[in-house]
Amino acid sequence: MTRVAAIDCGTNSIRLLVADADPTTGHITDLDRRMTIVRLGQGVDRTGRLAPEALERTFAACREYAAVIKELGAERIRFVATSASRDAENREEFTRGVLDILGVEPEVISGDQEAEFSFTGATKELPGDGDYLVVDIGGGSTEFVVGSSGVEAARSVDIGCVRMTERHHPGDPATPEQIAAIRADIEAALDLAEATVPLREPRTLVGLAGSVTTLAAISLGLTGYDSAAIHHSRISHEEVAAITARLLASTHEERTAIPVLHPGRIDVIAAGALVLLAVMERTGAREVVVSEHDILDGIAWSIA
Repeated sequence: MTRVAAIDCGTNSIRLLVADADPTTGHITDLDRRMTIVRLGQGVDRTGRLAPEALERTFAACREYAAVIKELGAERIRFVATSASRDAENREEFTRGVLDILGVEPEVISGDQEAEFSFTGATKELPGDGDYLVVDIGGGSTEFVVGSSGVEAARSVDIGCVRMTERHHPGDPATPEQIAAIRADIEAALDLAEATVPLREPRTLVGLAGSVTTLAAISLGLTGYDSAAIHHSRISHEEVAAITARLLASTHEERTAIPVLHPGRIDVIAAGALVLLAVMERTGAREVVVSEHDILDGIAWSIA
């Protein structure tokens, strides 16, 4: 057993997993798994820079995580930063702040590395002879990975729930013109992904990250977030389409009233749902298997 701490800092959220990992059995035991919405990518698509208030929100979460890591006595720490940090001109400021707080330098990984971690985390518990398309819908980017026992093809494209929301500013509710503009961006990105990753071949679609798990919680009719109920649940294409239509047609107040919708996702969940729906339509998937294990678990395994 190795006690590890994995941190995944994305465009919308930062997450921590402290776990005992046993490489001989392939089993990972969570000691603490938490998520904080920090919106690090606030305005990055428009300005190319990390906003001061976004950095401070992220550093505050890092200070909280440092206390948890110290209390639980993790032997190894790895901090991975993804889309927003790749895109920002002032990412050195981010790097220095994290190093000062946690004692480790954040690794600003490539989309391909992100895809590999996501695939490992999502599929390690699934049957080894499966044929998977793993789709990780983040705040700034979405990763597509195909493989069975390992990664065979991967591509990261710049569509995510925060990026699409900030670029197109869907209203409450979104207008048909706004929805069409978001769809056009998503379809163009899917064309790019499909140049590298065979999206249309029959395989199991596995969906990761907050947009997908939130849709699962809504589909299951949960009144509170229940990770065990969500993990490995399945949502049909018809249900994804219905929930997406409902979210796009709703006001901010109506979305706020959805009990399982985190306050930090209220303004971006409709765009995230639209990404998943477009992926299912492009691939012909009749359902998506939802995984609570994702890039965070992949990072943990990389240091175990």
